[in-house]
Amino acid sequence: MESSFKKSMSEMVGTFLLVFIGCGCAVFSGGQVGWLGVSFAFGLALMVAAYALGPISGCHVNPAVTLALLFSGKTSLKDAIFYIIFQLLGATLAGGCLFLLAKGTSTIDVSVGLALNGYGDFSPTHLGVFPCFLAEFIATSILIFTVIMVTRPNVPAGSAPIALFGVLTTLLILTIPFTNASMNFARSFGVAIFHGKESLIQLWLFAASQASAAIVVPILVKIFFREEK
Repeated sequence: MESSFKKSMSEMVGTFLLVFIGCGCAVFSGGQVGWLGVSFAFGLALMVAAYALGPISGCHVNPAVTLALLFSGKTSLKDAIFYIIFQLLGATLAGGCLFLLAKGTSTIDVSVGLALNGYGDFSPTHLGVFPCFLAEFIATSILIFTVIMVTRPNVPAGSAPIALFGVLTTLLILTIPFTNASMNFARSFGVAIFHGKESLIQLWLFAASQASAAIVVPILVKIFFREEK
């Protein structure tokens, strides 16, 4: 029980770090660093969390990653349930902290949201449902594929966080124009909950696209990249 709680707390802290640093950079420094700077902030936050917390829980910090590793047989059902709950808690705490910080400034309008993900009016380039869904599905699939491949036993120790930094940063640069880059339902939920009904309604797209990727990718990996015993 103590071990499970420690791992769940690790997931909460890791998700908090990812959302607070990544979304915080977008909200407070986005005008100065642009999409590229925000992408690097998310990537670096994930790499730091992976090195610091990976030995405890694996540092999934993403419900889609947890589901994919569950379907791959690398995570137990009990751990997966608690991981996802604590990931949502960590993201919500981060979103709350960002909301309070933004409310305390005179330059940030919290009514427009805090680095929200979405389609239509919530898309940075006002794209519709189909391109946003497809972008999230493909990007999440690439992220999950990378996670599965770099957590294999024959991968050099310590290389996984670097690979994850690279792939997340690159995918963010690509997908920010579509949906403001989610690939992580907890990240989307954690800031949407402080905006209101309009942004919460759009969360279905991220849940559906990312869950689909979490189901499809492990199947394809088992077919085409079967590990030799």
